[in-house]
Amino acid sequence: MSENRRNWSGSHVYQAEHLFAPNHRNELIEIVTQYSKVKALGTRHSFNSIADTQAAIVSMENFGRILSLDKHNLTVTIEAGVRYGELGQFLESHGFALPNLASLPHISVVGACATATHGSGVGNGNLATSVCRMEILKSDGSIVTIDRHANPDIFEGVVVGLGALGIVLTLTLDIVPSFKVRQDVYQALPFDQALAHFDTIMSGAYSTSLFTYWTGPFFDQVWRKTQTDDGSPASPTYFSATLADGKRNPIRDSSPENCTEQQGIPGPWNDRLPHFRMEFTPSSGEELQTEYFVDRRQAPEAIQALSAISAQLAPMVHVTEIRAIAADNLWMSSAFERDSIAIHFTWKKEWEAVHGLMPQIEAILAPFKPRPHWGKLFTLPKESIRASYRKLSDFEALVQDFDPTRKFSNRFLEQSLLPTD
Repeated sequence: MSENRRNWSGSHVYQAEHLFAPNHRNELIEIVTQYSKVKALGTRHSFNSIADTQAAIVSMENFGRILSLDKHNLTVTIEAGVRYGELGQFLESHGFALPNLASLPHISVVGACATATHGSGVGNGNLATSVCRMEILKSDGSIVTIDRHANPDIFEGVVVGLGALGIVLTLTLDIVPSFKVRQDVYQALPFDQALAHFDTIMSGAYSTSLFTYWTGPFFDQVWRKTQTDDGSPASPTYFSATLADGKRNPIRDSSPENCTEQQGIPGPWNDRLPHFRMEFTPSSGEELQTEYFVDRRQAPEAIQALSAISAQLAPMVHVTEIRAIAADNLWMSSAFERDSIAIHFTWKKEWEAVHGLMPQIEAILAPFKPRPHWGKLFTLPKESIRASYRKLSDFEALVQDFDPTRKFSNRFLEQSLLPTD
C-alpha cells in the first residue's frame, strides 16, 4: 500500500504504525488476528480520526467487486471497496437504482453506511437504510452474516457500526427500478421566505439543498432535484429566488464543470442526485467539514439562531448546505427516530479558526439537541452525544459481543461515545 498517510483533504494524518492493502480475505484475516488494534479504511473521506488506530490500518481498496445482482429480490451485493459512482453506473446499466445518493459519488458504500452518511429528501433515509445484509469479520477472525430478516434483534444496531464491531466485507443493498431526475438551480432565496415556507421548500422536490455563504440574509443557491423525465422550462422564480442562467457550483468562485448536469435537463438518477461528477475532483479539496443534525420541526429556529454569528461564519466557510433526512430506526444513525435537517459546513482549511468556531456553533445549537455526523469534525461533549441515542446501551452490548478485546475501538470512539473501562 502507498505510504500516503493522509485523508482525502490532507487534513488528517493517520497515526497507525502499519498500513496494509490486502488482496484477499485470508490475508485480511491474518492481519486482523495478528494485531491488537485494527481499523478498516475506505476512501479516506472522514475528517476526524474515526478510521485511525495505533497498530494497523487495512485499506479495502482491493475489495472492489460487485458480486451479484438479484433482479427478482431487487438487491445488489458488493465488496467493501466499491464506490457509489461505480455502483451507480453498474445499476443504471441494468435498469436499476439506489433510492438516494450523497453529494459525492467518490465515497465508498461501506464507509458511508458505517457513518450514516446521507443524501437529501424528506422521504429519503440515510444511505445505510438501503442495507439488508452484511458480512462482518470479527476480532477473532471469524466471519458472521447479519440479515434484516434473520437477525431482527440486532440488525438495526449493526448497520451503522462506526467501525466498532469489525470489518465489513460485503453489503447487500435494496434497489429500485431506474428513474430520471432533473436538476434546477435558483439563486438568492431570502432567509425570511425560506424559513417561513421551510417544510414546503424542503419537501417540494425529490431532493433539495439550500446553500449559503452567510454574506447576506439569503440562501445563495437552491438546488432542486425532481424525479421526472420532463425537460420543459422551469419556473423563472421560486419563493422569490430566481432561476440561474447557467450551471453553478455550490463552492463560490469554483468552476461548475465538475458538477452534475443542471438547467432542467433530465438524466439518470446516478448522474443527477450527486452534486459532483465522478470523473472530477469533488468539492473544494482544500477543506474541513462539520455537520450537525437537528429535529426538522426546529430547523428554521436553529438556522435563524446561527445567522446571529454570520459575520464570523462568512470568512471561514466555502459554503453551508442545508438538507433533509427522513427518520430511521438504525441505533447509531444521526437521524435515529427523528426527521432531521443536516446543517453542513464546508470550511476553509484553517484548523485553528475552525476549531475556535465549532464550540460557538454547538452552543447555539445546544437547545436543539444536535447530533454530529460521525465522519466530520465536532467538539460536542461525550455526555451530550451519549444522551442523544436511546439504544446506546444496546449498541455497547453489541460491541462487547462482537469485539470483547476492543480490537476495533480507538481513541475517537472512546472520547466521543463509548465507555473506556
